[in-house]
Amino acid sequence: MGSRGAGDVRRADRDGGRGERGRWGRDRRVSADTPPQTRLPLGLKLFHGLGSVAYGVKDNGFSTFLLIFYSQVVGLDASLVSLALMFALLADAFVDPLIGYFSDRTYTRWGRRHPWLYLAPLPLGLAWMLLWSPPDDHTHIFAYLVVVAVLVRTLVSCCEVPSQSLVAELTSDYDERTALVRFRFLFAWGGGLLVFFLANTVFLRADATHKFGQLNPSGYWLYGLCGALIMGVTVIVSALGQHRRVAHLPATKPPRSSPKQAFAEIWESLRHPAALILLGASLIAISSTQMTFTISNFLYLYVWRFSEGAFAALPWLLMISVVMSFVMVQPLHHRFGKKKVAVVCGVISTIFWTVPFALFLSGHWPATGSSFSSNLLMAFILVSNVNAVMVMISGQSMLADVVEASQVETGRRTEGIFAAGWMFVQKCATAVGIGLTGLLISLSGLPAKAVPGEVAPQIVDRLVISYSLIVIVATILSAWAFSRFPINRADHEARLAALAASEAAGLQ
Repeated sequence: MGSRGAGDVRRADRDGGRGERGRWGRDRRVSADTPPQTRLPLGLKLFHGLGSVAYGVKDNGFSTFLLIFYSQVVGLDASLVSLALMFALLADAFVDPLIGYFSDRTYTRWGRRHPWLYLAPLPLGLAWMLLWSPPDDHTHIFAYLVVVAVLVRTLVSCCEVPSQSLVAELTSDYDERTALVRFRFLFAWGGGLLVFFLANTVFLRADATHKFGQLNPSGYWLYGLCGALIMGVTVIVSALGQHRRVAHLPATKPPRSSPKQAFAEIWESLRHPAALILLGASLIAISSTQMTFTISNFLYLYVWRFSEGAFAALPWLLMISVVMSFVMVQPLHHRFGKKKVAVVCGVISTIFWTVPFALFLSGHWPATGSSFSSNLLMAFILVSNVNAVMVMISGQSMLADVVEASQVETGRRTEGIFAAGWMFVQKCATAVGIGLTGLLISLSGLPAKAVPGEVAPQIVDRLVISYSLIVIVATILSAWAFSRFPINRADHEARLAALAASEAAGLQ
């Protein structure tokens, strides 16, 4: 597949811009919207990264608290929570690609992305509050969860897809795209961990009735309100901060298209071999990560028996790991390339995450619930999460490089479609992670409203073994898939040179 990418470049360069006409009524050489290879101002990177906070808040809620809230607090069976999110995923299968497609084709004086970023945040905040404020009458709680989950996920896509599309739109530079993506991850994790910290230290507090704060229903409404405010404000401020740079009339007005043509163009972009490989690898890797987030509260409560102090310290530890990833990933990409970083870091992350479970099962781990046990586990978590975040940064940065590879073949820049593909993969991964967690919890025999420290050891062991095996298998598969990605720095820069030469020839 690598030879095919190079062949596309050579063919584009050899044709000298005399290729066939694209579906948008222009030739397949390049559009005037091709971004330059320039270093971006720090302020622009910061404002761009801020736009990912909303996704981080959503991801934290869905991955960390949604299952435990609806199963252990509301009382809905864990398998039904998973099923509700699978139904929401079916809606995403149609909605996300269309959001990307229409974002690419939006034609206003505020550009292609900004109208979405100004209109979506308010309804997103309202929908987020509804998710954490279910009606007291639980007769139709399953249907309620399905409808509100679909609404939240759709509105998140209306913010995140246009925002993420700007990575490839702002610059074509191989390293600057990594710089933009690492800021996105820094802010996404920061937003998610902020609400996670507030949940564990302010909103979800133990009281006389509820010994464990995560099982106290009174704090979830405040958790939802706080998340809604953070989501709305950050998306709008991010859009305002980038307005002068990107909010302008696009160079090319897309013609009208039929629904059939729309789906044909979406499929033509997403079936690019590099996109298929990357999205497949990312689906496996993110599914494993999302399962870890979803099951983490169960593990911390029922396996490691964390104290409230340990729960309060965890967000700070995770934020430190994200900052370390932020600092390390760009130099590593520059030296080794994005693909190699994704493969090696994925393996390292899994080793450091699963070793504590192996020691626990073999009886060589310190007494769970002790300070020594919690502190030792956090050291392993730190190393594991540093590497896990670098895998995700690498994957999203690699996806931006597929834009030009697809442009050579189709004559269109479809940043929105690729961003939607990434969003859909993330949502699939979230659903798969929650689904697998719900299944593992049901099969392990963990009862509803179980009290930590009073669960039978065989139930805990069964949960740990099945979870660890899934994580190990997922790492092997995702590392192999990432290793097949065909675009490296040399391919990308050669393709940009060919596109520039084709554009210059077209202007003569």
